[in-house]
Amino acid sequence: MELKKFKNSSPRIKVIQKLYNSLMNSDAQIEYPKSHYKKYIKDIVTGTLERSDLIEETIKSHLSEDIDLSKTDKLLKIIIFAAIFELMFKHNTPKKVVISEYLQASEHFLEKIQIGYLNAILDKIAKVLRKDE
Repeated sequence: MELKKFKNSSPRIKVIQKLYNSLMNSDAQIEYPKSHYKKYIKDIVTGTLERSDLIEETIKSHLSEDIDLSKTDKLLKIIIFAAIFELMFKHNTPKKVVISEYLQASEHFLEKIQIGYLNAILDKIAKVLRKDE
């Protein structure tokens, strides 16, 4: 039981929730309650929102044959954008960790087939963005 509680408090789940809420309520102020991960969550959410054009451009230039953003489920798109933001700007976190954590968090939001697709997309873009790892 305790493990489940910890799993639901994953900072990446919070990131996905905050981004989704921001997308659905663009006028609403994003609140960051006190948490051990508050700075991390705020950095990822703010960074993803501020750099969404750059992230979209990166997707279009490297994944144009793999994904059509106009037809992609909103939640899946949010997860992809947040993960790509981390791959692009948070180099202190290994790419395998970023991918693994977003896949784990996505289990709360996506169907199994979408998670497999997410894995393929993130794996492909990670190889481009983090060649050295």
